[in-house]
Amino acid sequence: MAPKRQKQKSSKRGKTKITLPVSEEAEPVNMESMGHPEIYPLVLTNKTQEIFNCRIDEDVTDEQPYKLIKKEDIFADFENRAAVSDFYPVKKIIQEYPGDELLLVYDKDFKYGLNFYLIGTEEGKENYLNPPEVPEEQEEYKEHIPEDIYIYKPPICKPWVSLGSEKEIEEELVKESTKEITYMISRKRSEFGAPVKFSDQNASSVKDAYIECTAYPDKNFTLKQLERDVGMQVVPKIKDTSTQTRWTYPKNATTQYYPREFSEEEKEALGQSKTLTEFLNNVSISVEIALQQNEIMNTFINDWKSLAEEEGTFGDKTDTHLKEYQSFTDLHNLTEKMITCVSWHPIIYGLIAVSVAVRLSFEERVHFSGKLLLQPSLILFWSFSDPIHPQLMLESPDDIFCFQFCPSDPNIIAGGCINGQIVMWDITAHADRIENIKADGSRSKNVTLKPMFLLEPESNKEAMYIRHCAVSSIENGHRKVITDIHWLPDTFEINRLGSVFENRSGISCQLVTCSADCTICFWDIRPQKALTPQPPTEKKKEESIEVPFDVPSTFLHLNLSWKPLSKVRLSKGETTLDHCPTKLSLSEDSLLYKAQDKMLAQSKATKAGEMNPYQNLEGGLGNHLKPIDDFCTKFFVGTEEGEVIYTDWKMERDPETGRFMTKKPVSLYTVHDGGVHTVQRSPFYKDIILTVGGWNVAIWKEGIMTGPLLQSSCAPKRYTSGHWSLTRPGVFYIGREDGYIDIWDLLEKTHEPAQSQNICITMITYIKPWTFSAKQQFIAIADYYGTLHILEIPWTLSRPSTSEVSSISHYFEREVKHLEYVEQRKKIREEEKKEMELEMEKKKVKTYQKSKEQLEAELKMDYESYLELEKDILIHLGLIKVKETMSYMEMI
Repeated sequence: MAPKRQKQKSSKRGKTKITLPVSEEAEPVNMESMGHPEIYPLVLTNKTQEIFNCRIDEDVTDEQPYKLIKKEDIFADFENRAAVSDFYPVKKIIQEYPGDELLLVYDKDFKYGLNFYLIGTEEGKENYLNPPEVPEEQEEYKEHIPEDIYIYKPPICKPWVSLGSEKEIEEELVKESTKEITYMISRKRSEFGAPVKFSDQNASSVKDAYIECTAYPDKNFTLKQLERDVGMQVVPKIKDTSTQTRWTYPKNATTQYYPREFSEEEKEALGQSKTLTEFLNNVSISVEIALQQNEIMNTFINDWKSLAEEEGTFGDKTDTHLKEYQSFTDLHNLTEKMITCVSWHPIIYGLIAVSVAVRLSFEERVHFSGKLLLQPSLILFWSFSDPIHPQLMLESPDDIFCFQFCPSDPNIIAGGCINGQIVMWDITAHADRIENIKADGSRSKNVTLKPMFLLEPESNKEAMYIRHCAVSSIENGHRKVITDIHWLPDTFEINRLGSVFENRSGISCQLVTCSADCTICFWDIRPQKALTPQPPTEKKKEESIEVPFDVPSTFLHLNLSWKPLSKVRLSKGETTLDHCPTKLSLSEDSLLYKAQDKMLAQSKATKAGEMNPYQNLEGGLGNHLKPIDDFCTKFFVGTEEGEVIYTDWKMERDPETGRFMTKKPVSLYTVHDGGVHTVQRSPFYKDIILTVGGWNVAIWKEGIMTGPLLQSSCAPKRYTSGHWSLTRPGVFYIGREDGYIDIWDLLEKTHEPAQSQNICITMITYIKPWTFSAKQQFIAIADYYGTLHILEIPWTLSRPSTSEVSSISHYFEREVKHLEYVEQRKKIREEEKKEMELEMEKKKVKTYQKSKEQLEAELKMDYESYLELEKDILIHLGLIKVKETMSYMEMI
C-alpha cells in the first residue's frame, strides 16, 4: 500500500502549521447494480459546464442531451484544478479510455442519481449514438402494450455482501462438545469371502454370547441442563352465547271497577251494633295518643346521625391530597408565556378558557416591542377530550391579564389588556362547535365525568381563530394594565354619578374594571345617547366602514369609541397621590355563584329561536328607571402596597368647588406586606371577604371596622393567588411562588394551613375550582411556565359536614366578639392612661400652689440645715472649737 500523501498548510505569519491527510483515490461508482456497468454518474457545477460548453438548456437540451468531450480538455482541467475538477472521481476511467472523445449525457430525470453521467466504453458510446434497430413486429407489439401493465424483469445475480448474519448463524448452531468414539472391527484374511451359515441359538446357554448393558448413574460426574428451548402458544377458548328477552306484542287493556259499599240496611245494623261501639270506645284513646306522637316527633329519623358527627367527613389522611387529572400546554406556540387568568365555561362542563401573556418585564417589553407585535395575543379554550389542540382561540390587540364570561350570556366575553383597553368577543356563531356533544354525552351533573365526553374527534383537528368585536378607546380608558374586571349583575345598573337604579332589561350591560393607573372605571356596553347631533359627513364615514365577514356586529357601536361611564379615584387624603388598586370585590359578587342555572335557561331559550338580547341593545340609562335607595354601594379594594380599602363608588358634591368627587375611603388597613392578588367574597356568606397578598392571608367581615377576623403569620414563601372552596365554607386554597398550594381548613386549624401540596416547580399564577357534580369536583391551577393543571378534589375537601356552615358562622361571630372585646379593652386602657396623666398634672399643680406660711417654714428648715452643714465643716477644718461653737450658735 502506498503511503498517504499529506498537505502542509502554513499561515502567513509562519507560526503554525496544520497537516491535513489526503485520502486515497476512491474507485469510481458505476451503475453495475442497474445493469449498466459502463455508466458513471457525475455532478457538474455551473463553472464546469461553462468550461466544457455543456450548459443545461443551452448546450444540452431535451432534443440533444449529450456532448462529446475530448480527453485532452479533461486532462487540461486536471492540470488547472487538480482534485477540484468534477471529473476527478473518474480520472482512472478517462486515462484507460481507448478513444479520443468521451460521451457525456445530461440526466434530466436523475435516473442514475446525478445531473450527468459519463459512458466509459466505446461499445456503450456506439450503442447510445447508434441504437440497434428494433424489428417492426416488436415495435407494433410495444405500441399495443399499455403503460400500466407490469413487465417482468428477471433478477440480476449480485455478489453476496456480508452484513454480520453469519455470526448469528454460527452462534445458533449446535456443536458437539463430547469427543467421538472410534471403533475398529477386524477379521482374518482367510475368512474373507467364506460362506456364512446362520442358525438359531439360545443366547443364555452360550458363554459370552449375550451381554446385557443396563443403564446406571455414574457418580463421577453429573450434567446440568443450563438452557432449554421451549415453544408455547396460548389458544383462547371462545364460547359463543346469546340471550334474547322475550318480547310480546303490546296490547291496550282497560279495567273498570266500582267501590264496594254497604247497603242501607247494613249501615243501620252496624250503627246499632254494641260490639262496634265498644271497640271504638276502647281504641280511640290509643289512636289519639299515636296521632299526637306523630305530630310531636319524626318516627323515621336516624338517631345515630343525630347522636354524633359523622367521622367519614374528615376521611383518611391519604384521601386529602389533590389528584392529578389532566394538564394542558400550548405545544404549537413556542414563545415563553405564562397564564394570567383562568375561567371555567359556565354551562359547558369540561371546557375551560385561559389567557396567556409573554413572560417579560416592562423594560424587556419596551426592548422587544417590535417582535411582540408579530405574535398573537390569545385566549385559549381547552377541552378535556383533547389536551393538545385548543378548541377556540380568541385574538386580542395585546396580552390579556383578566377576562370574564357574561353572567347573562356565556357567548359574550370581556377582557382587560396590558395596554389599558377592554376587548369584547361574541362567540355565538361558534357555539355549535364547542357544544358538539355526543348523542350519549353526559350533560347531566348526576354522572361521573369521563375523559372523552364532550367534543367529537373531528372537531379537534383545527383550532378556530376568532377576532374581537370591539375595543375601547385608548385615549379615554385606562393608561396601564387592567388588573381585574367584573360584570355587574342584571339586578341593577348605575349612572355617571354612581346612583343605583333597577335594571329592567334583565341582562348584564355594565362592567367595572381596576387598573394600575390608580382608577376604577365603570363601563356600559349599550349605545350612549349623543348629546350633540353628528354632522352628516361623519355619519357617511361610519356607514362606509366595511365590517369583516368573520367579525359579528354585536358591539360594532363600541369599537375604538368606547368610553367609561364614570371613573373613581382612591385618594390618599392630604397628599396628591392616589392608591393603586389591583383587585376589587363588589357587594353583589356572591350572586354570580348562583347564576349558572339561570344562564343555562337563557341559553336554551336562545337556542329555541328567541332573539339574542345583545343583538339589539337599546340606549343607555333613561329617566323613567326607578332608583334603589337602600342599595349598598360600598366595596372592597386591594392595592399594590398591600392595603385593603373599604370605600364607596357613589359621588358626592364638594362644598368648596361644587364638583362631584369620590368619597373618602371608609376604612383603610395595611395588613399585607406585598401587593394584594385576591379579594373575593365567600360563596356562603355575603359579608365575609378573603384577601391574599404578600406573605400572609386575611379574612374580613363587612361592617366590622376594627380589623380582620383572621390574619395569618408570615408564610415561608410569598403568596400569589387564592380562592374559596365552592362546597365547604371553611376551606380555601392559597398558591405560593414555589409551586406549592396551601389548603386551609378552619374546622381543623385556624393558625396555619391544614396541609401543603406541591403542584409544579414554578410560581402558581391563578386558582379556579369548579363543581361538576356532587361526587366530583376539580380545581384548575395555572403556573408561570404556561401549564394548566387540572386536579381532582378529594372527598374530604369537597363534602361539607352536616353542621359546617353553622360552625364556621359561630367561629366568625366569636372572632367579631373578640375584636369588640379588644376594642373595648383599648378604650379602657386609653381612659386609664388619661386618668393617670390627669393625676400627674394635679400633683404638679399642687406643688406650685403653696401658702406663705408653708413657704416660710420650708425656707427656715433649709436655713437650719445650712447652718448645721457650716458648723460641721468649720469643726472639721479646726477653725473653731466646741466652746466657740456654742457661743457661735448663741450669736446666731
